[in-house]
Amino acid sequence: MFFHVFFLLFLLFLLDVKSGSYTVLQVVEALGSSIENPEPRTRARGIQLLSQVLLQCQSLLLEKEVVHLILFYENRLKDHHLVIPSVLQGLRALSLCVALPPGLAVSVLKAIFQEVHVQSLPQVDRHTVYSIITNFMQTREEELKGLGADFTFGFIQVMDGEKDPRNLLVAFRIVHDLISRDYSLGPFVEELFEVTSCYFPIDFTPPPNDPHGIQREDLILSLRAVLASTPRFAEFLLPLLIEKVDSEILSAKLDSLQTLNACCAVYGQKELKDFLPSLWASIRREVFQTASERVEADGLAALHSLTACLSRSVLRADAEDLLDSFLSNILQDCRHHLCEPDMKLVWPSAKLLQAAAGASARACDHITSNVLPLLLEQFRKHSQSNQRRTILEMILGFLKLHQKWSYEDKDERPLNGFKDQLCSLVFMALTDPNTQLQLVGIRTLAVLGAQPDLLSPGDLELAVGHLYRLSFLEEDSQSCRVAALEASGALAALYPVAFSSHLVPKLAEELCRGELDLAKGDEPTKCSRHLRCLQALSAVSTHPSIVRETLPLLLQHLFQMNKGSMIAGTSEVIAICQSLQQVAEKCQRDPESCWYFHQTAIPCLLALAVQASMPEKEHSVLRRVLLEDEVLAAMVSVIGTATTHLSPDLAAQSVARIVPLFLDGDISFLPENSFPCRFQPFQDGSSGQRRLVALLMAFVCSLPRNVEIPQLNQLMRELVELSCCPSCPSSSTAAAKCFAGLLNKLPAGQQLDEFLQLAVDKVEAGLSPGPCRSQAFTLLLWVTKALVLRYHPLSSCLTHRLMGLLSDPELGPAAADGFSLLMSDCTDVLTRAGHAEVRIMFRQRFFTDNVPALVKGFHAASQDVKPNYLKGLSHVLNRLPKPVLLPELPTLLSLLLEALSCSDCVVQLSTLSCLQPLLLEAPQVMTPTTLCKAVALLTPQLLPYKPQVIRALAKPLDDKKRLVRKEAVSARGEWFLLGSPGS
Repeated sequence: MFFHVFFLLFLLFLLDVKSGSYTVLQVVEALGSSIENPEPRTRARGIQLLSQVLLQCQSLLLEKEVVHLILFYENRLKDHHLVIPSVLQGLRALSLCVALPPGLAVSVLKAIFQEVHVQSLPQVDRHTVYSIITNFMQTREEELKGLGADFTFGFIQVMDGEKDPRNLLVAFRIVHDLISRDYSLGPFVEELFEVTSCYFPIDFTPPPNDPHGIQREDLILSLRAVLASTPRFAEFLLPLLIEKVDSEILSAKLDSLQTLNACCAVYGQKELKDFLPSLWASIRREVFQTASERVEADGLAALHSLTACLSRSVLRADAEDLLDSFLSNILQDCRHHLCEPDMKLVWPSAKLLQAAAGASARACDHITSNVLPLLLEQFRKHSQSNQRRTILEMILGFLKLHQKWSYEDKDERPLNGFKDQLCSLVFMALTDPNTQLQLVGIRTLAVLGAQPDLLSPGDLELAVGHLYRLSFLEEDSQSCRVAALEASGALAALYPVAFSSHLVPKLAEELCRGELDLAKGDEPTKCSRHLRCLQALSAVSTHPSIVRETLPLLLQHLFQMNKGSMIAGTSEVIAICQSLQQVAEKCQRDPESCWYFHQTAIPCLLALAVQASMPEKEHSVLRRVLLEDEVLAAMVSVIGTATTHLSPDLAAQSVARIVPLFLDGDISFLPENSFPCRFQPFQDGSSGQRRLVALLMAFVCSLPRNVEIPQLNQLMRELVELSCCPSCPSSSTAAAKCFAGLLNKLPAGQQLDEFLQLAVDKVEAGLSPGPCRSQAFTLLLWVTKALVLRYHPLSSCLTHRLMGLLSDPELGPAAADGFSLLMSDCTDVLTRAGHAEVRIMFRQRFFTDNVPALVKGFHAASQDVKPNYLKGLSHVLNRLPKPVLLPELPTLLSLLLEALSCSDCVVQLSTLSCLQPLLLEAPQVMTPTTLCKAVALLTPQLLPYKPQVIRALAKPLDDKKRLVRKEAVSARGEWFLLGSPGS
């Protein structure tokens, strides 16, 4: 009853104040009998009602009213403890007032510090006090700073003893603001540290179903921000961190090392000086002895930060160089481990040295100049390949660190004194029979080459020779061959002249030998060298000047095949196209190279394809191969890659030549363009000519959206007509994809609507009984995908038309598979790389819009077409992101179990893929009954694995844990019964 009366009074007062009928002071007068009542509970209720009104109306208060209210509430802080929570709520409301006069914020806080024992209050009231302080710090900073250290001391009293994580997050934020905003700490630095550091390290586990959502990590990061916010805490914090690192508690070690890492960002030599020996001893012990990779990683990160901190501190002329002495201690403790015969502590020592060396150029020079001679000597001393590999890997680590620093003076570069020894060592590794040592040698050569002036012209020639040899290793050394190709590409970009002089000519000779081998039809070994030569040519095409040598070689090689001088198979042509595509990818980094590749390679490929499509009495060796689907797909990849990065201006130049080639037969820009008849792929052309529409698709569907395509109306109509032509399925599919790719990029408007209507009319006519049904369906599918990706309104209509075909006896299975296409990423058209309009969450939207209709259609469908609906549904679900899929699976569980009984193995596999995340991340949804039902449906597929699983479950029967043994017995029993009658 009281609550209803209270709420009614609150509403009345609130409406009166907001309407202007009442002032807040009149509300105080109206509540006088309650506020002045001798009964504490009644007073508390009256003040609570007033405070609630203030919280809603604080923006309407006048300065005069605020002054009177502040005086009233400050006085009430001396009242009975039952009244205090309501008083604090009122003060919180007033702390938000814009009309608060100067000086009153200080007055309020003094009153709270003096009259209220905050830690005796309930959590919510303590939180109110923190909110008042936060509000005043945000709006009255200068006034509070006028209190000097008294404000800091008052807050320490407020916070001291706080235990609730909700309040601690706010309290830590206040302490951080005290320090970062330069409030006076006075003589209370240690007290402020103590009142916060007592929580370190954080030991908090959120209760189950915690509505507040506070995680342990939130508290850790908030406290760390406080502890690492000022160097003035260093003398108290560093001993604490050392103590916790040396403890046996893993979480304490990690938190301490991470906090030390954060502290180094604000500390200097002065703060660290007295603690460096102890800090180094603790970090060294953890890296040498720990079994935890996380502790090792955090220890190395802390050492890196310590060294960086010492490196950036400005030294006085008479000051001790702490960096030098610190690094000397590290070297003293680690150097001798690098020379131990058993090499037990080699890697921990190397990691420590590299962590310190990576912190600054000074540290890198100091450590490398001491360690590198030792490692070079150890490499020569050890004869075993495994030991040499370990030493070379350490050298590689130090060389990589030097890449971080630049030296203007050549003589200052610390590696210059070792370059001859390093090159000699690398070349020894490259000629060693051990594959792993060769691998490290290749990686070291690449890093050496990336440093200025470390490779002389003679060294470069030797390096190129080694890389050439390694690029042609046999299959059992494939990892070395791949690494050699990568290194060749990296170094060719830096030393194009050396590679042009010493490698490209060798590869050209190798290519000629390969042509002779192919002409003779030689054994596969020689042909594999030919393929590796193609890979090497593409690998080194990382510099514009080299591209101008390698690209003509590859194209000339293709033309040689066309002239009938070689026995060209599909694999050889595809290999050349793959090399061309890799060169095109590398050219994308440089606009000039990109245009050179495009205007050189694309006309050549088109000329060869057009030549191959022409009817001739004597067919060239290449003609049959070039028109095969696999080869056309490889050429599509080359053309698409060469087009996507063109600037709009250059793309417009190219489209002005290529589109007329296909529409008008304009072959003037093609090399060797003397053909026996016209090229007319759309005007009753031969099936060979029509197949080349795939190349047109690759080009126009990779253009930037703002490139205007000439004769677009004619092109779109020709594509629609060809897409429903039954005589050449591959050509009709390419035309449908090309039409869809162009449709996707068109801006909304009349032209887009006309093309859509054209496609819909063609689809509806083609889906009627006749020879073009399959082609019309393909057009429907690709147009639907083009619209789904861009959220076009018509996409829903076309999707429902596609769903209707799930019940079609002829097209139903294809329609089910069509949902996979709608949800998948394509590689040749409708790609983001090809500038298609692809909305970021199109899959989620498609799921939301269409799965209910799929489920409804399944329930209404006849038994013989239900598998089509299940298959379509499984395709949609299987391509959804897991966070979207998981919440939806429980409602679809019964349908998915029914899908498991489907005879189509594709449906079963897709369904299992959907259920897997449910089993892993939400197992409670799968009840034992449901799980048994799923297993029963899959029994025929599981039976072949029954003996293997039973044998594997024998091992945990002897596990030392009783619970494991119990579960193993139960699981083994279930597998024994699998497939038996009644199981």
